Amino acid sequence: MTSGSNDQNGKSAPERASAARSLPRRFFELADYEQRPGGWWIVLDGRPVKTPCKASLVLPSEALARAIVQEWAVQGETIDLETMLLTKLANTAIDRVKGREREIAEEIVDYAGSDLLCYRAETPRELAELQSVTWDPVLEWAASTLGARFRLVAGVVHVAQPEDTLAAVGGAIEAFDAFGLTALHNMTTLTGSCILAIAYGHRHLAAEQAWQASLVDEDWQISQWGEDREARERRERRWGEFVASCRFLDLCRAAD
Repeated sequence: MTSGSNDQNGKSAPERASAARSLPRRFFELADYEQRPGGWWIVLDGRPVKTPCKASLVLPSEALARAIVQEWAVQGETIDLETMLLTKLANTAIDRVKGREREIAEEIVDYAGSDLLCYRAETPRELAELQSVTWDPVLEWAASTLGARFRLVAGVVHVAQPEDTLAAVGGAIEAFDAFGLTALHNMTTLTGSCILAIAYGHRHLAAEQAWQASLVDEDWQISQWGEDREARERRERRWGEFVASCRFLDLCRAAD
C-alpha cells in the first residue's frame, strides 16, 4: 500500500499516523487479573487498573476478567480503547451504572413505550408481512413468558403501552445487576428494541437472531434502494458493539 492510499475505513496514511500519535503509549509489560475482595481485579504489572472515574476495574466473573485481560494484552505500542469494547462496557458499568441501577432500569422500560416491534408498516404489503413473521413470535414469547402484552400500531403515531406491560418489562430486568443492565441498555439503544434485548438476556434469542430482527425495516430499504459505503460501515460498527454487549452479558454470568 502506498503512502497516499486509504485504509478500509477511508483514512489516509497521514491520518492514520496522526491518530496513532494521539494514542497513549503502552506503559506496562504484563496484563493479568487477581481475585481480591469484591471480585476479579484487572492488574497491569501488578497494579490495579483504574476506570476513567478512578475506580478500580473490578469484575463480577473470572471469565469476564480473562477476556478483558486479553484486550489489554494484545495492545501494541499504543493503547486504543476503541478496540477494547469489553473494557469500555466494564468502565461504563462501574462509573455510570453502579449505584444508579433503578434509574438505568427505568430508561430501559421507557423504551418499551415506543419499542420498534410495536410500530408496523401498512404498506408495502411485503414489508408488513415480513415484520409480522419476524416480530410476532417474539411478542408472543414476551406475552406468554414475561406477561408483557404490547399494543401494536400501524404507522409512527405514538401509542401508550398498558401499565401492566411496562411493569412486566421492569420485572423482567429486575434481577440484572449494574453489569447486566449496562449490556441490556446498550443492546436496547443499538436495536431500538428493549424487547429484543430482553429476549437475548433471557436466552430466548441468539445474538444474530435479535440483531437481524432489528434490521427488518433497514434491510427492506436496502433491498429497494441499495446501500452506500458509509451506511454499511456504520452498520458493521453497530453489529460489533452489539456482539460485544451480548458477549459481555454472557461473560458476566458465566458461572450461572
